[in-house]
Amino acid sequence: MLTLNIIGAGRLGKTLAKLAQRSGQYRIGAVVCRSLPAAQQACAFIGAGQPCASVQALPAANLTLLAVPDGAIASVAAELAASGTLAAGSVAFHASGVGEAALLAPLAAAGVHCASLHPAFSFAEPARAAQGFAGTRCALEGDAAAFPVLRDFAHAIGGVPFDLAPGGKAAYHAALSIASNYLVTLHDLAARVAAQAGMADEVAAAVLGGLMRQTLENTLALGPQAALTGPIARGDAGTVARHRAVLLTADDALYCALGRATATLAADRLDAVTQTMLAQALQPVLRAE
Repeated sequence: MLTLNIIGAGRLGKTLAKLAQRSGQYRIGAVVCRSLPAAQQACAFIGAGQPCASVQALPAANLTLLAVPDGAIASVAAELAASGTLAAGSVAFHASGVGEAALLAPLAAAGVHCASLHPAFSFAEPARAAQGFAGTRCALEGDAAAFPVLRDFAHAIGGVPFDLAPGGKAAYHAALSIASNYLVTLHDLAARVAAQAGMADEVAAAVLGGLMRQTLENTLALGPQAALTGPIARGDAGTVARHRAVLLTADDALYCALGRATATLAADRLDAVTQTMLAQALQPVLRAE
């Protein structure tokens, strides 16, 4: 049975440790928090572990997870390297979405196999997260020597691991942010414009929600180009102009930016004249409210 140390038992750290403990394939070693009471509470949730308030007291382990905030990963790695508590040949990994394994460079210099494992999952509440984690995709990046151990770890906690290209971490995280955050922004934009039409909030939520769900299913099943519908896909510059006439300046700027990207996506089905008309219809114009 492999031993897992946890440094930083916040929502993610506690959840992954709980899942590892539950798998029966890992023994939880040290659980390090800023204070001993916090570490004790984390161990109580995990159901195992030795509460610690310092990395100096870490026992030997096969894997060490640095589940600290992104801004603290490099400094904690340096502290661990200086203490000499991680053995050469063991695996250290962090779970930052955008940070690369290079944040653990001081440990790599000491012979530790360093990588990052990022679960594409929201850890809002540990107990709930532990119940719903199964099937979560987990991105691996860093020292390839750490990958077999981390793939096994991901599978044991219910995840589905996949490898990122070297240097691909920032693009990976940007893709997740676009897919998640910007979808919410689009919903907000659509809801504001729906309010201009006099739609009650509950009606707008039902209409927009149903359409967004259907569209998401279509684009995932068919691909973006095949799933695209609407006035821009048809080359209907007149409808685009009517839309823009009712939009506030800030919303119009968003509409035009998204419209130009949509026109590019639809270019294969539009002739040159239609593409030109759409481009003209989507030119941003400064105007008073």
